[in-house]
Amino acid sequence: MSTADTEGLAEAGQQKPGRRRRRRPRGPRLTLNLRKAMFVLPNLFTVSSIFCGFYAIVSLSSDVTPRRLHESALAIFFGLFFDMADGRVARMTRTQSAFGVQLDSLADVIVFGAAPGVVLYKWTLADLGLLGIFTGFVYASCGALRLARFNVLAARGSGSMKFFVGLPIPLAAGVMMSLCMVHQRPEPLFVLPPTMVMAMTFLVAYLMISNVRYRTFKDIKLSPISAGAFVALLTAFAVIAWALHPTFALLAFVSGYVAYGLLEEVVFFKRRRREHADAKLGAASPPTVPKVGNET
Repeated sequence: MSTADTEGLAEAGQQKPGRRRRRRPRGPRLTLNLRKAMFVLPNLFTVSSIFCGFYAIVSLSSDVTPRRLHESALAIFFGLFFDMADGRVARMTRTQSAFGVQLDSLADVIVFGAAPGVVLYKWTLADLGLLGIFTGFVYASCGALRLARFNVLAARGSGSMKFFVGLPIPLAAGVMMSLCMVHQRPEPLFVLPPTMVMAMTFLVAYLMISNVRYRTFKDIKLSPISAGAFVALLTAFAVIAWALHPTFALLAFVSGYVAYGLLEEVVFFKRRRREHADAKLGAASPPTVPKVGNET
């Protein structure tokens, strides 16, 4: 090694104090905020529900066959599954938000309002001409009105955790779509004429905007009675599905829920009307100011 090389190494080793080696600039780091990502999860279920409703409409845009009618109605039932899942996922992950509530309502209008109206029209209401179009329109409109009322009650905080005011739109769609699926079998047990389907559509539409209260079953606690009732319900569902067809079991399940709400409304009509009148009287009367010093 020459003398010049050794002197160069010595100068390189003796750096000036306070002088640091420059670092190359790095790009922005991609960090994943898990909390923000969790907010997307329930919305993905809601968007999946919208896709089911969109598929149900598009599949009937060309040829209408029994197979396509069955697939469209089944897609709406899958939308019902995603609609039930998004709320539970939001509660489990504690990611409830006002955005999610509004998105869920808009999705319900498409999946359980517009899509079932199109399926009902393509299935049998088309035979009634303009009256069939009006029937499908009434169903979709009543579903939108029911959702708007639900949002107003939820915003005011005046809704009840024990009851729904009016028939929930997913179950209304479940009744009509299960009825459609039953009729798509090669040999159905019964065949309803278009006028009967129209009457049932009007009835379900009215129940959505009515004041009939339907239980949410959110206040039920695990007990031997509730567990026995749940096992009996599953047994009945399995027996109907095995003896007839799974679509008959779906029809029996959703129709039983509608009938149970109507029966409970008839039995407790007087008591609920009295409670409603007392609530109105309490809201109209001014609040009383207690007297100071009179505690007894």
